[in-house]
Amino acid sequence: MTSASAIELGRPPVQRQSLWRYWRGGLQGSEFTWAIAFVVPYIAVFLAFVIYPAAYGLWMGSNPSLYSEVFSDPIYLNTVVNTLIFLAFGVNVKLFLALLLSGFFMRPGWWTKVLLLIFVLPWAVPALPTFISIHWMLNGEWGLVNNALWILFGVDGPSWLNSRWLALGSAIFSHVWKWTPFWTVILLAGRMSIPQEIYDAAKVDGATGLRRFLYVTFPLLANLYLVLTLLATIFLLGDFNSVYFVTGGGPANSTHLLATLGVVRDMLELGKPQLGVAAVMSALPLLIPLVIILMRKLRTAEVQL
Repeated sequence: MTSASAIELGRPPVQRQSLWRYWRGGLQGSEFTWAIAFVVPYIAVFLAFVIYPAAYGLWMGSNPSLYSEVFSDPIYLNTVVNTLIFLAFGVNVKLFLALLLSGFFMRPGWWTKVLLLIFVLPWAVPALPTFISIHWMLNGEWGLVNNALWILFGVDGPSWLNSRWLALGSAIFSHVWKWTPFWTVILLAGRMSIPQEIYDAAKVDGATGLRRFLYVTFPLLANLYLVLTLLATIFLLGDFNSVYFVTGGGPANSTHLLATLGVVRDMLELGKPQLGVAAVMSALPLLIPLVIILMRKLRTAEVQL
């Protein structure tokens, strides 16, 4: 046997040994054992509650005939319109308000901190009682909103939940009111991470007020704002509580989103879980291109926080 062939025969064990050292990460003895002991439960939970449900859902919605039934449903078409409207207003309005309010809460003073503490309370309160309370407040006959309109202005309030657009607008308002504090706190942290020296230099150059926001603050927050837009879009596509507990999908299934249509009507009312999974899976063509576009923008962004 030549020396070259001996070297070639010796390569695979060396490669396997190097791969084994790579996976061990430099851990030896009991350290590696404890690492395995901590990692295995997380892997098991991830497989059981993430991989398995996702794979099972893909399998349930793999029949092409389900999508022909979904796309021919007029309620589904209205639901797609509702979802797009909800995304357009729910994501953009709350993030724009969060951007503005984060600047307000940057003001010095103890009263600003007190207002911030009060402002985050809607987000801190559990979602279920919040949206159920809003549902009863919007009751057309004896709800708090219509009673206040009658007592203060002598005006009969509308039936908020008996009209498609009023009900959908109420759900969007409830969602924005609930989640704006969360995004405000994140953008506030982003603003606080901008060095004060940058603002001092901009002030010397004459950039104050709106000019400072347009040419200094917002470019530095652009990457963060894009990431928040991506996350807010993903969260909103899977949002169930805002519509279900405020409008219940009514009136006459006219305010459903893709998440609530698949669960409430298809799975619970009609008893067709495969149809519900297909309705939910139809949101992927909307989600995947958005993720790709936003990730490309993040890669090509020049200004990083």
